[in-house]
Amino acid sequence: MSAAPDGVLPVDKPVGPTSHDVVALARRGLGTRRIGHTGTLDPFASGLLLLCIGQATRLAEYLTDLPKTYRATVRLGVATDTDDLTGDVIERRPGAEHLSEDDVRDALNQQTGEILQLPPRYSAKRVGGERLYAAARRGVELERTPVRVTIYRLEILEMSLPDMEIEVECSSGTYIRAIARDVGETLGVGGHLTALRRTRVGSHGVGNAISPEAFGDESAVTGSMISLPEAVSHLPNIIVDERGEKALSYGQFLDAPDEAPSEVPLAILSGDGRLLAIGERDGTRIRPRKVLQ
Repeated sequence: MSAAPDGVLPVDKPVGPTSHDVVALARRGLGTRRIGHTGTLDPFASGLLLLCIGQATRLAEYLTDLPKTYRATVRLGVATDTDDLTGDVIERRPGAEHLSEDDVRDALNQQTGEILQLPPRYSAKRVGGERLYAAARRGVELERTPVRVTIYRLEILEMSLPDMEIEVECSSGTYIRAIARDVGETLGVGGHLTALRRTRVGSHGVGNAISPEAFGDESAVTGSMISLPEAVSHLPNIIVDERGEKALSYGQFLDAPDEAPSEVPLAILSGDGRLLAIGERDGTRIRPRKVLQ
Protein backbone atom coordinates (compact mmCIF):
# COMPACT_ATOMS: atom_id res chain seq x y z
CA MET A 1 0.00 0.00 0.00
CA SER A 2 1.26 3.51 -0.81
CA ALA A 3 1.71 6.02 1.98
CA ALA A 4 -1.50 6.39 3.99
CA PRO A 5 -3.15 9.79 3.54
CA ASP A 6 -3.51 12.19 6.46
CA GLY A 7 -6.96 11.93 7.95
CA VAL A 8 -9.21 10.16 10.42
CA LEU A 9 -10.06 6.56 9.60
CA PRO A 10 -13.34 5.21 11.07
CA VAL A 11 -12.90 1.56 12.07
CA ASP A 12 -15.55 -0.93 13.16
CA LYS A 13 -13.74 -2.71 15.99
CA PRO A 14 -14.91 -6.29 16.51
CA VAL A 15 -15.44 -7.92 19.90
CA GLY A 16 -12.17 -9.35 21.22
CA PRO A 17 -9.18 -7.14 20.43
CA THR A 18 -8.26 -4.10 22.49
CA SER A 19 -8.19 -0.64 20.96
CA HIS A 20 -4.38 -0.81 21.09
CA ASP A 21 -4.49 -4.10 19.17
CA VAL A 22 -6.47 -2.35 16.40
CA VAL A 23 -3.91 0.47 16.28
CA ALA A 24 -1.10 -2.09 15.95
CA LEU A 25 -2.93 -3.80 13.07
CA ALA A 26 -3.46 -0.42 11.39
CA ARG A 27 0.22 0.46 11.68
CA ARG A 28 1.15 -2.75 9.88
CA GLY A 29 -1.62 -2.55 7.29
CA LEU A 30 -1.18 1.15 6.50
CA GLY A 31 2.59 1.17 6.72
CA THR A 32 2.91 4.07 9.15
CA ARG A 33 3.53 4.46 12.86
CA ARG A 34 1.83 7.86 13.11
CA ILE A 35 -1.52 6.49 14.27
CA GLY A 36 -3.50 7.14 17.43
CA HIS A 37 -7.10 6.62 18.54
CA THR A 38 -9.56 9.02 20.13
CA GLY A 39 -11.35 6.92 22.72
CA THR A 40 -10.81 3.41 24.03
CA LEU A 41 -13.31 0.59 23.60
CA ASP A 42 -13.14 -2.36 26.00
CA PRO A 43 -12.28 -5.74 24.41
CA PHE A 44 -15.85 -7.04 24.90
CA ALA A 45 -17.24 -3.96 23.10
CA SER A 46 -17.50 -3.41 19.36
CA GLY A 47 -18.11 -0.44 17.13
CA LEU A 48 -16.69 2.87 16.03
CA LEU A 49 -13.06 3.64 16.74
CA LEU A 50 -11.63 6.77 15.12
CA LEU A 51 -7.97 6.36 14.15
CA CYS A 52 -5.97 9.54 13.53
CA ILE A 53 -3.45 9.02 10.72
CA GLY A 54 -0.40 11.17 10.02
CA GLN A 55 -1.01 14.86 10.69
CA ALA A 56 -4.43 14.00 12.09
CA THR A 57 -2.69 12.70 15.23
CA ARG A 58 -2.30 16.37 16.15
CA LEU A 59 -6.08 16.76 16.04
CA ALA A 60 -6.90 13.87 18.39
CA GLU A 61 -7.52 16.12 21.39
CA TYR A 62 -10.31 17.90 19.50
CA LEU A 63 -12.10 14.61 18.77
CA THR A 64 -11.72 12.83 22.11
CA ASP A 65 -14.39 14.89 23.88
CA LEU A 66 -17.08 14.57 21.20
CA PRO A 67 -20.43 13.09 22.34
CA LYS A 68 -20.76 9.35 21.78
CA THR A 69 -23.70 7.07 21.06
CA TYR A 70 -23.92 3.44 22.16
CA ARG A 71 -26.26 0.48 21.94
CA ALA A 72 -26.05 -1.69 25.01
CA THR A 73 -27.69 -4.74 26.54
CA VAL A 74 -28.36 -4.66 30.28
CA ARG A 75 -29.13 -7.73 32.37
CA LEU A 76 -30.98 -7.02 35.58
CA GLY A 77 -30.91 -9.27 38.65
CA VAL A 78 -27.16 -10.03 38.50
CA ALA A 79 -24.28 -7.80 39.63
CA THR A 80 -20.62 -8.38 38.74
CA ASP A 81 -17.42 -6.90 40.13
CA THR A 82 -16.62 -5.23 36.79
CA ASP A 83 -20.22 -4.14 36.07
CA ASP A 84 -20.07 -6.13 32.83
CA LEU A 85 -20.07 -9.72 31.58
CA THR A 86 -16.28 -10.12 31.93
CA GLY A 87 -16.38 -10.00 35.74
CA ASP A 88 -17.23 -12.40 38.52
CA VAL A 89 -20.80 -12.51 39.76
CA ILE A 90 -20.98 -10.93 43.20
CA GLU A 91 -24.72 -10.96 43.75
CA ARG A 92 -27.95 -12.43 42.35
CA ARG A 93 -31.26 -10.96 43.38
CA PRO A 94 -34.76 -12.19 42.50
CA GLY A 95 -37.55 -10.12 41.03
CA ALA A 96 -36.04 -8.67 37.83
CA GLU A 97 -38.44 -10.61 35.60
CA HIS A 98 -41.44 -9.10 37.40
CA LEU A 99 -40.47 -5.43 37.25
CA SER A 100 -42.95 -3.16 35.52
CA GLU A 101 -41.94 -1.23 32.41
CA ASP A 102 -42.81 2.00 34.21
CA ASP A 103 -40.41 1.16 37.06
CA VAL A 104 -37.62 0.46 34.59
CA ARG A 105 -38.27 3.67 32.65
CA ASP A 106 -38.28 5.68 35.89
CA ALA A 107 -34.90 4.18 36.86
CA LEU A 108 -33.48 5.02 33.44
CA ASN A 109 -34.82 8.57 33.65
CA GLN A 110 -32.82 9.03 36.85
CA GLN A 111 -29.70 8.40 34.76
CA THR A 112 -30.41 11.16 32.24
CA GLY A 113 -29.21 14.74 32.18
CA GLU A 114 -26.15 15.93 34.07
CA ILE A 115 -25.35 13.34 36.74
CA LEU A 116 -22.57 12.33 39.10
CA GLN A 117 -21.35 8.89 38.09
CA LEU A 118 -19.11 6.63 40.19
CA PRO A 119 -16.49 5.01 37.94
CA PRO A 120 -16.40 1.19 37.99
CA ARG A 121 -13.83 -0.48 40.26
CA TYR A 122 -12.23 -1.92 37.13
CA SER A 123 -11.72 1.23 35.08
CA ALA A 124 -8.85 3.32 33.74
CA LYS A 125 -9.48 6.24 36.10
CA ARG A 126 -6.40 7.19 38.12
CA VAL A 127 -6.45 7.58 41.90
CA GLY A 128 -3.16 8.67 43.45
CA GLY A 129 -1.37 7.93 40.19
CA GLU A 130 -2.65 4.34 39.92
CA ARG A 131 -5.32 3.00 37.59
CA LEU A 132 -8.37 1.72 39.42
CA TYR A 133 -8.26 -1.60 37.56
CA ALA A 134 -4.62 -2.15 38.54
CA ALA A 135 -5.42 -1.64 42.21
CA ALA A 136 -8.52 -3.86 41.97
CA ARG A 137 -6.46 -6.67 40.49
CA ARG A 138 -4.11 -6.39 43.47
CA GLY A 139 -7.11 -6.70 45.77
CA VAL A 140 -6.89 -3.07 46.88
CA GLU A 141 -10.01 -0.91 47.01
CA LEU A 142 -9.11 2.70 46.20
CA GLU A 143 -11.52 5.49 47.08
CA ARG A 144 -13.48 6.46 43.98
CA THR A 145 -14.80 9.96 43.39
CA PRO A 146 -17.99 10.50 41.36
CA VAL A 147 -17.43 12.26 38.04
CA ARG A 148 -19.87 14.68 36.43
CA VAL A 149 -21.11 13.37 33.06
CA THR A 150 -24.06 14.18 30.82
CA ILE A 151 -26.53 11.68 29.40
CA TYR A 152 -28.20 13.53 26.53
CA ARG A 153 -30.53 10.69 25.55
CA LEU A 154 -31.36 7.26 26.96
CA GLU A 155 -33.96 5.14 25.17
CA ILE A 156 -35.24 1.59 25.52
CA LEU A 157 -35.00 -0.23 22.18
CA GLU A 158 -36.23 -3.61 23.39
CA MET A 159 -37.28 -4.99 26.74
CA SER A 160 -37.51 -8.69 27.55
CA LEU A 161 -36.76 -8.77 31.26
CA PRO A 162 -34.39 -9.50 32.82
CA ASP A 163 -32.67 -8.16 29.67
CA MET A 164 -33.17 -4.89 27.86
CA GLU A 165 -31.44 -3.15 24.97
CA ILE A 166 -30.88 0.58 25.33
CA GLU A 167 -29.43 3.39 23.24
CA VAL A 168 -27.38 6.04 25.02
CA GLU A 169 -26.05 9.36 23.76
CA CYS A 170 -23.62 10.77 26.30
CA SER A 171 -20.64 12.95 26.99
CA SER A 172 -17.10 11.66 26.81
CA GLY A 173 -15.99 9.90 29.96
CA THR A 174 -19.34 8.20 30.60
CA TYR A 175 -19.26 4.54 31.60
CA ILE A 176 -22.22 2.68 30.09
CA ARG A 177 -21.61 -0.25 32.45
CA ALA A 178 -21.98 2.17 35.35
CA ILE A 179 -25.44 3.05 33.98
CA ALA A 180 -26.31 -0.66 33.97
CA ARG A 181 -25.05 -1.01 37.55
CA ASP A 182 -26.86 2.07 38.82
CA VAL A 183 -30.16 1.28 37.11
CA GLY A 184 -30.04 -2.16 38.70
CA GLU A 185 -29.33 -0.66 42.13
CA THR A 186 -32.19 1.84 41.75
CA LEU A 187 -34.53 -1.06 40.96
CA GLY A 188 -33.21 -3.07 43.91
CA VAL A 189 -32.11 -6.07 41.83
CA GLY A 190 -28.61 -5.22 40.62
CA GLY A 191 -27.49 -5.18 37.03
CA HIS A 192 -24.59 -5.43 34.63
CA LEU A 193 -23.76 -4.89 30.95
CA THR A 194 -23.74 -7.92 28.63
CA ALA A 195 -23.09 -6.21 25.28
CA LEU A 196 -21.88 -2.81 24.09
CA ARG A 197 -21.53 -1.26 20.64
CA ARG A 198 -20.48 2.30 19.86
CA THR A 199 -22.41 3.56 16.86
CA ARG A 200 -21.44 7.22 16.66
CA VAL A 201 -18.76 9.72 17.71
CA GLY A 202 -19.93 13.28 17.13
CA SER A 203 -21.28 13.38 13.57
CA HIS A 204 -19.31 10.29 12.50
CA GLY A 205 -21.25 7.02 12.30
CA VAL A 206 -20.12 3.41 12.26
CA GLY A 207 -21.90 2.88 8.92
CA ASN A 208 -18.93 4.44 7.10
CA ALA A 209 -16.31 2.46 9.05
CA ILE A 210 -14.08 -0.32 7.70
CA SER A 211 -13.09 -3.54 9.43
CA PRO A 212 -9.48 -4.15 10.51
CA GLU A 213 -9.27 -6.82 7.78
CA ALA A 214 -9.53 -4.00 5.20
CA PHE A 215 -6.45 -2.09 6.39
CA GLY A 216 -4.47 -3.45 3.44
CA ASP A 217 -7.16 -2.42 0.92
CA GLU A 218 -6.09 0.99 -0.34
CA SER A 219 -9.41 1.80 -2.01
CA ALA A 220 -11.35 0.91 1.14
CA VAL A 221 -9.07 3.04 3.30
CA THR A 222 -9.14 6.11 1.06
CA GLY A 223 -12.89 5.72 0.50
CA SER A 224 -13.63 5.82 4.23
CA MET A 225 -11.02 8.36 5.32
CA ILE A 226 -12.36 11.52 6.94
CA SER A 227 -10.42 14.57 5.73
CA LEU A 228 -8.71 16.93 8.15
CA PRO A 229 -11.25 19.77 7.62
CA GLU A 230 -14.16 17.35 8.01
CA ALA A 231 -12.66 15.87 11.17
CA VAL A 232 -12.83 19.24 12.92
CA SER A 233 -15.99 20.52 11.23
CA HIS A 234 -17.62 20.75 14.66
CA LEU A 235 -15.24 23.61 15.55
CA PRO A 236 -15.99 27.21 14.57
CA ASN A 237 -13.79 28.25 11.66
CA ILE A 238 -12.26 31.24 9.97
CA ILE A 239 -10.97 31.47 6.40
CA VAL A 240 -7.72 33.26 5.58
CA ASP A 241 -6.27 34.52 2.32
CA GLU A 242 -2.80 33.79 0.92
CA ARG A 243 -1.28 36.48 3.12
CA GLY A 244 -2.76 34.87 6.21
CA GLU A 245 -1.64 31.44 5.04
CA LYS A 246 1.92 32.70 4.71
CA ALA A 247 1.80 34.27 8.17
CA LEU A 248 0.61 30.97 9.62
CA SER A 249 3.51 29.14 8.00
CA TYR A 250 5.80 31.29 10.15
CA GLY A 251 3.69 30.77 13.26
CA GLN A 252 2.61 34.42 13.28
CA PHE A 253 -0.58 35.79 14.86
CA LEU A 254 -3.52 36.78 12.65
CA ASP A 255 -6.01 39.59 12.96
CA ALA A 256 -9.20 38.24 14.54
CA PRO A 257 -12.45 38.69 12.62
CA ASP A 258 -15.16 40.30 14.75
CA GLU A 259 -17.26 37.13 14.63
CA ALA A 260 -14.47 34.83 15.88
CA PRO A 261 -15.48 33.42 19.30
CA SER A 262 -13.15 33.52 22.29
CA GLU A 263 -11.87 30.72 24.52
CA VAL A 264 -12.63 27.92 22.06
CA PRO A 265 -10.43 26.24 19.45
CA LEU A 266 -10.85 27.60 15.94
CA ALA A 267 -10.25 25.74 12.69
CA ILE A 268 -8.29 27.99 10.33
CA LEU A 269 -8.99 27.17 6.69
CA SER A 270 -7.58 28.31 3.36
CA GLY A 271 -9.80 29.74 0.69
CA ASP A 272 -9.87 26.37 -1.09
CA GLY A 273 -10.91 24.52 2.08
CA ARG A 274 -7.63 23.08 3.37
CA LEU A 275 -7.09 22.92 7.13
CA LEU A 276 -4.09 25.11 7.89
CA ALA A 277 -4.07 25.29 11.66
CA ILE A 278 -5.97 25.20 14.92
CA GLY A 279 -5.89 28.51 16.75
CA GLU A 280 -7.59 30.49 19.47
CA ARG A 281 -8.62 34.10 19.86
CA ASP A 282 -6.36 36.27 22.02
CA GLY A 283 -7.99 39.68 22.19
CA THR A 284 -7.91 41.17 18.70
CA ARG A 285 -5.64 38.43 17.33
CA ILE A 286 -5.76 34.74 16.51
CA ARG A 287 -2.90 32.79 18.05
CA PRO A 288 -2.04 29.62 16.14
CA ARG A 289 -1.75 26.61 18.47
CA LYS A 290 -1.08 23.88 15.92
CA VAL A 291 0.06 24.67 12.40
CA LEU A 292 -0.26 21.80 9.92
CA GLN A 293 2.18 21.24 7.12
